[in-house]
Formats: sequence, C-alpha cells, structure tokens
Amino acid sequence: MRKSFVVVSLLATVAVGTVAFAQSSPPAPVPAAATTSAPGKPKLGDFGVDLTAMDKNVAPGDDFYNYVNGAWMARTEIPADKASWGGFGILRDLSDTRTRAVIEDAAKGSPAPDSIQGKIGITYASFMDQAAIEKAGAAPLKPYLDKIAAIKTPTELAAAFGEATKHGMDVPIGAGIQQDLKDNTVYAVYMGQGGLGLPDRDYYLVDNPKFADVRTKYVAHIAKMLQLAGQPDPQGAAQRIYDLEKQIAQVHWARAELRQVEKGYNPMMVADLGTKMPGFDWKTMLAAQGLGTQTRVIVGQPSALTGTAKIVQATPMSTWKEYLAYHTISDKASLLSSPFVNENFAFYGTTLSGTPQLKERWKRGVDLVNGSMGEAVGQIYVQRYFPPEAKAKADELVRNLIKAMDLRLQKLTWMAPETKVKARAKLAAFTPKIGYPDKWRDYTSLQVRSGDVLGNAERVAEFEYNRQLNKMGKPVDRSEWFMTPQTVNAYANPLMNEVVFPAAILQPPFFDPNADPAVNYGGIGAVIGHELSHHFDDQGRKFDPKGNFADWWTPQDVERFNALTDKVVAQYGAYQPVAGMNVNGKLTLGENMADLAGINVAYDAYKMSLNGKKAPVIDGYTGDQRFFMGFGQVWQTKSREDAIRQQLTTDPHTPGQWRAYVVRNLDPWYTAFNVKSGKYYLAPDQRIHIW
Repeated sequence: MRKSFVVVSLLATVAVGTVAFAQSSPPAPVPAAATTSAPGKPKLGDFGVDLTAMDKNVAPGDDFYNYVNGAWMARTEIPADKASWGGFGILRDLSDTRTRAVIEDAAKGSPAPDSIQGKIGITYASFMDQAAIEKAGAAPLKPYLDKIAAIKTPTELAAAFGEATKHGMDVPIGAGIQQDLKDNTVYAVYMGQGGLGLPDRDYYLVDNPKFADVRTKYVAHIAKMLQLAGQPDPQGAAQRIYDLEKQIAQVHWARAELRQVEKGYNPMMVADLGTKMPGFDWKTMLAAQGLGTQTRVIVGQPSALTGTAKIVQATPMSTWKEYLAYHTISDKASLLSSPFVNENFAFYGTTLSGTPQLKERWKRGVDLVNGSMGEAVGQIYVQRYFPPEAKAKADELVRNLIKAMDLRLQKLTWMAPETKVKARAKLAAFTPKIGYPDKWRDYTSLQVRSGDVLGNAERVAEFEYNRQLNKMGKPVDRSEWFMTPQTVNAYANPLMNEVVFPAAILQPPFFDPNADPAVNYGGIGAVIGHELSHHFDDQGRKFDPKGNFADWWTPQDVERFNALTDKVVAQYGAYQPVAGMNVNGKLTLGENMADLAGINVAYDAYKMSLNGKKAPVIDGYTGDQRFFMGFGQVWQTKSREDAIRQQLTTDPHTPGQWRAYVVRNLDPWYTAFNVKSGKYYLAPDQRIHIW
C-alpha cells in the first residue's frame, strides 16, 4: 500500500541516503562502505576498505569517486529486481534475510492468534499464500469499488477523501497529525496537497521526450488496471483520470518550494476554510477522519488546496468516481492476484525506475510485515543482531562528533557571537537515539485474520491512523521513533532536536566497532555529522534550541549564510548525472550542505580520536587517505538511468556518485592525495567552507 502523504514532510527532507527506487517509495536509504558487486560479504582490505573496488589508473583529482570505486563500477551488474545497487543494497538484503528469520521463527509452534508472534505470523503467512490470493482474483476489490460507485453528492465525495486518507491512501486533499511547528509540545492537524499517480508534478508538466513517454504509458497502465478490475470504459476513464491529475499537478507546489518550512505553516480556523478555499466540504472530510471537533488546522500549501477545491467543484462526479476507483485498485494492487501485481510493477517498477524484475515474494512479505508491525519485529531483531558493544561504540562516535561540531561552531567567522551562543545551546540539547527505541509500540489493539491479506492491510492502516489520532490533546511523545531498528538509514528530526540511527545501519561493512577508526569516521562518522548538521542547514536552522520554528539568527547571519549556500546550489547544479538533466541545486541544498558539514565534522572528530598521536600507515595508506577512501566508498552506487531521472525529479538527495565529490571542498583531501589539478580540482578560494 502507498503511504499516505505527509503534509509537512520534515523527516523526508533530512534522511541521509539516496532514494530507494521501489514501487511504494520507502524511506531514503543510505549506501554503506566497502561493498562487493553481488549480495554477500565484502572483500575488504586490512583496514576496512574494498581495495579491489579501486581504479588506480584514475587520478583522485580527476574523479575521486572512480578512483575509489571504478573497478567496482566496471564489474558490477545491478540485480534484476533492483533499480540501483551498492552498499545499501547489500545491507538491505542482509536486513531482509535476518527479518525473514525473525518473522518465520515468530510463527513457529502455532502461537496464539492474538499474541504479537501470532499476528506477525498470520500477516506473513496470509501474504505468502499465493494460491488463495490467485483464486480470489479481483473479488477482494468489490466492496471498495461498490462503495465508490454509490457516491452521489459532493458531501459524500468529501467523506470518501477523508476515509481514504484514514486508510493510508493518497488523495488530492487530506489531513494528518504531527507536532505544531511553532509549539512542539502539542500536536496539530495539517492539510496538504496530494493525489497524483505519477511521482511528481513535473512528470505531467515538463516537456521532454522521457516524461512524454511516461505519460503515454501511464494512461495505458490506468486503463489496464481498470480493465483487470472489470470497470466500465477503461480507455475513456483512463484519459479522464489522467486529465484530472494533470489539472491537480498544475496547482501543486514544486518540490523546491515544498522545502521552505515557513511557506508551509499557514494556520486557519476550520470555520473559515469554506470561505478562503471554496468548492470543497472541508468539515465533512475532517469529520470522516475523526477530526470533526478540531477548530484549527495548519494548511501546507494554500494556493494548491484552493486550486484543488476549485477542481473538485468543476469536475463531474462520474470522473471523481473513476479516479477513486483507479487509485483504490492501484493502492491495493500489490496485495492482489498476479495480473494486478505484474501490471502495477510493469509501470511503477519498470517504466518509472527501469527495474526489470519483481522482488521475490518473501521479500515483499517482509516489507509488508515491516510496514505493519515493524517495531514488534525490530524488538526481536536487535536482541539477535545488535550487540551492546556496537551500541557503546556508536554512542562514543556520536559524542565525539558532537564535540567536533561544537568546536566548529565556536570558530565560525560569519555567524554573530550571540547567535553562536544559541547554536551551541541547540547542539548541547541534542538527543541522540542509537539502535532502537527505549519504549516499544503496543500492538494489542491491532487485529489480523488468517487469509485476509487486504483486510489485514486495511486494519493496519486504520490502527496506525488511530494511533496518530490518539495523540491529539496529549503531551508529545518524545520517545517515538519514525524508523524501525531494521531500517538501513538515519534521520534528524528538528522538532524533537534529535538525531536517530537505527541498528541496521550500525553494522559491518558500514560500521564495525573493531575496524580502523579512520574508515569508521569516514563512513558512519560522516553520516552522524550529516545528521547533526541538518539542524543547522537552510531549513533546520529555522528551529530554535527547543525545536520550535523560530527566527533566532540575526539578519546579517542570514545574509552571509545565503551567500554561502548560493555557492552550494551552483556547484551541485553544474553536475549532470544523465544527459539533459542536471542536479536541482535548490531542491538538494539541505542534503548537500549536510554532506559538506558531515565530512568536515567527521574529519575533525577522527583527528580528535587520535589523542594527538599520528595515525598509522596501513597497506601503504595514511590515516587521512583511509578516511577519505572510506567516505568515497559510502557512496558506491550504480543506478539505472530511469531511476536516476526519477531521483533528480523527486528526491532532495543528489545521486550517490556525485555526493562523493563533496571532498573537493576540503583542504585536507588535497593534501592527502597531493591533488594539484584535475577535473574536480578547486582553487583554495573556490572551496566552500560553511560549518
């Protein structure tokens, strides 16, 4: 099932990794260091870097990424069920294999159906019973489609939007719950744009041959899905649905604009919504979501919702019912029989991302269980695979990175002294979360039934929605995690003033408590520094030491800071990963700044960890060289062209290979590899120094 849109998607903009090109767009993953060309154990040097991945015929100054990864790129074939491959792929496969064992072990011995082990086992077994799913065909869709067919009035349509959002389906208008940006001690209701079947407005609006081809295939895909479900006039309906979505796309905000936090904070009284954004029954939608008693909401994109409300009013009800029917079929396709699964993958997996082969069923089953009861699985996962010594070493690394960041803040020349005091206070107030939550989620009220795959997914979505709804009017739960322990990723949350590192990223080859410190600091250290710095990037800086959205910089600070970030936008905007498409420097600004800060802070922390001693030379490489080599292999990634195009359009992360080139801004990199010229050489006065 697609995840319901997040109105103010702060977490989506601060996760460290590159996009995982899967059908349902899961959280952005982090490639790991030192990998091989196929699943399995990496071939490491004595200090933790894959020396066989290097192409020593390439000069570091000409192309540092290929210097450390060129041989790996040449020999690597992307697995058929992947849109991209690299260190993250290996760690993700390892995490999936381990999670599968946890799930299957939980189901052994016929546990009680209402126990957490029983719920895990039933959810997985019901999905793995392919014979029963094939036999059911399109029949499980009938209750949903019949309900849509019965819609007659605008009021009923608004209620249908609310119900859809409550069950995790993306629709043009909906609401969600999260902390109030200006008072993070309470929860608020947010409303925002959504409802597109293609990844972004640009796919509808940008005039280039690639997107035009996608548009043609999308209409054919809609028609095929409607046909499979036995809907009338699939060809005509498909065109009407596409035309409707294009209208919605025309009023949507662009991705770069969505990143501007201050633009997305627009409180309104519910009583005023009908006047300010006429054409839609806002109160009925909110009531259908269980939010009927709320008097105030925060509107994320006022012009987009105003435009969408007009579209709702102007579009025939018959077209809206066709739209809802298609999106319901699409939303549930991965849990239906093979014709639906294959057609859905053919478009979202192959056409959009270039992936030729669907993942094995057990992997999709693992994804389903992780999405349903991820923390319950994670509780068992960490007991097996995250030893206390790994957590202790990670804690030490985080402490060292915070110290290094604090020293950098003290030395800033462009920030006013009074602002530096506040910045250091913000850093001192950080909450690092390492490995797993202190408090585990309670799944007692979640009900699952054997053989009811679609019903189980619906009950999971409603369980999660009700969990969010139950937050209203209660103190904010600062112990909550937004990733499971078995997720290979990390994130920063400015509202909580926290950095979070799940257990699955804190493992070899990305992080090894027994490995050479230089490589650990170049790998996980740069990730930790990346996340720390997100609290001070172009958006994170807008949150004060308590995590509230506030203006705490002087105007002069902002002016000097913007002059520096303009250089980051220009530097990355010059990169062209595929013909005709450059990196969007404004969309990726926060992540690129975090990479730049992260590696600088990690380098300082590495030097601090030596306690004044000189780093040993290992396999002929100095400590500084090993640090940068470890960092370069973090971004070891090979992607299909369609997947890169999608990432360049939708993702705030620069594609992996081009993230490695951030080293060209660090003076110690030039010294370490004696770089005095080359394609990526920058004169000292052209190197960007911010944090």
